[in-house]
Amino acid sequence: MLLRVLFDGEQKYVRLSDLTFNAFMKEVCLKFNIPEGRQPDLKVFDQSDTEVDGEVFEEIVKESPGTFKVMLSKEELDASLSSSSSCSAASDDTIILNFTMCDPPEEAAAVEGSRPKKPCHINFEAKALIEKILTTKPGGEKIMQEYAKTKSLKDATRRQMINILTAEMTQTHGTSPPKSVRVLYAQGIVALFPYLEDPYSQHGYEHYYDPESGSGYLAWRLKTIQRKSAEERGVSVSKSPKIGGPSRVQPRPFTADKVLSDEDVEAAIAVLKHSADEDTIREKMKATFIYRQSMVNNEKRAGDVFSVFPRLLDTPGLIEQDFRLLFGEATANKFLEKWPTNLKRKVITESHGLVPTTELLDLMRNAESTAEIENGWDSDMSAILLLLHLLPPSAQGRKRPGKVSACQAVEHLIRFIKAGTSVQQHLDNISQSSQPYLLAQGPARSSIHTFFIVIDKYALPCKATCSVGALDELFKAHYVFGTSYSSSLANVFTFLQTTIYNIDVGETKETPRVAELRARMVR
Repeated sequence: MLLRVLFDGEQKYVRLSDLTFNAFMKEVCLKFNIPEGRQPDLKVFDQSDTEVDGEVFEEIVKESPGTFKVMLSKEELDASLSSSSSCSAASDDTIILNFTMCDPPEEAAAVEGSRPKKPCHINFEAKALIEKILTTKPGGEKIMQEYAKTKSLKDATRRQMINILTAEMTQTHGTSPPKSVRVLYAQGIVALFPYLEDPYSQHGYEHYYDPESGSGYLAWRLKTIQRKSAEERGVSVSKSPKIGGPSRVQPRPFTADKVLSDEDVEAAIAVLKHSADEDTIREKMKATFIYRQSMVNNEKRAGDVFSVFPRLLDTPGLIEQDFRLLFGEATANKFLEKWPTNLKRKVITESHGLVPTTELLDLMRNAESTAEIENGWDSDMSAILLLLHLLPPSAQGRKRPGKVSACQAVEHLIRFIKAGTSVQQHLDNISQSSQPYLLAQGPARSSIHTFFIVIDKYALPCKATCSVGALDELFKAHYVFGTSYSSSLANVFTFLQTTIYNIDVGETKETPRVAELRARMVR
């Protein structure tokens, strides 16, 4: 049977040898290049606006199919019903699809948490533009084939796509194309490749070009082209570094059960300095939380927090308590809940697409191991370090230290000392640094007994004795003590902040690399 199908203004015949609902939907998806993963999202309605499912589809087609409509959401259905009279001229074997591809299937809700919803708007002009460029330029077909097969693009493939598109853009519009052109290209990329869309950004394409900040993969490539062009003309180009992470100048909002007077705060601090009872310590630390937050958010007083509250140096779990007071139970639990369920697995899977090096292969082998590891870090820490390879440090500019490799950045995340080695000796040998890192102590990297968070040449004991819990505490320490992320770890911590803990989503400046990895992992 031949059924006439209209999709996005284009009408085609669909041949149906098997008169079943599933066969029909598969043929429609195949005919119009709709990702198979979107098939469960489609709903079919007959001419009376009654939903048609697999049980009645065959009977309706045989008896009186009328005009079929396929919708994604109630909002789209309501919009199309108002124009249903315009479809009355269609013949009985015509099926009209009103389909807009926006968000990829929500297969990974456990990773993304409460994922924000965006209205489904596709710029079909932009989509056609990108498709035309890729189908006519050398290398473009391979890019489209890789996406069709994997619903993703490897880093090298993405770079090739950006090079092809910016070359076409500059050839047509010059080395400084208008903002509208850059937005058009970014819209076209996620329209043609919907699984590359970032579900946490306002429009989904900002990691390719963000008109507000002027950043994104397209913008970066254009800046490279502009710099080379300027250098050829003998013009110097300067850059300014970017800083991200928690800030002391913007304290977090929180609600306290009771606000203590200055006298009560002084009394509680006096008790804390001399008490050894853990329950009393936790109670007084909670009571002085507001005062302590005012300290860490005051640049002049932040350095005194450990002398005023020395129990931070010998009582595990106080960082966790303060973080929960800042953000609540649900946010505090997110990383520990998501890591073992599917986050670790997705990190390992994504790492297979990286360029293999000796260090990377060792980490992948250890991360995937279920047995005790003789050399290197344990399975969880190895997977965490794979995340660092997936989100390596961004270049700091030619006048700064330059690009730090993922292997070099490990030292900014975790360091190891043998069991029996003096922790104080380690502290004495490091330079002053306000950005915290983990200090792991044990007989071997694969067998850690104790973790510390080192900050301002102090070693704070972690409550956690496992790698995942220690990283969770390290992340939280940034907010508890109001310190920014290390530039070498900014991409990793920003990814955890927005994608896993869902803190300041849409308000935090992210690199395109962070948004791209999120788009891959939440599809």
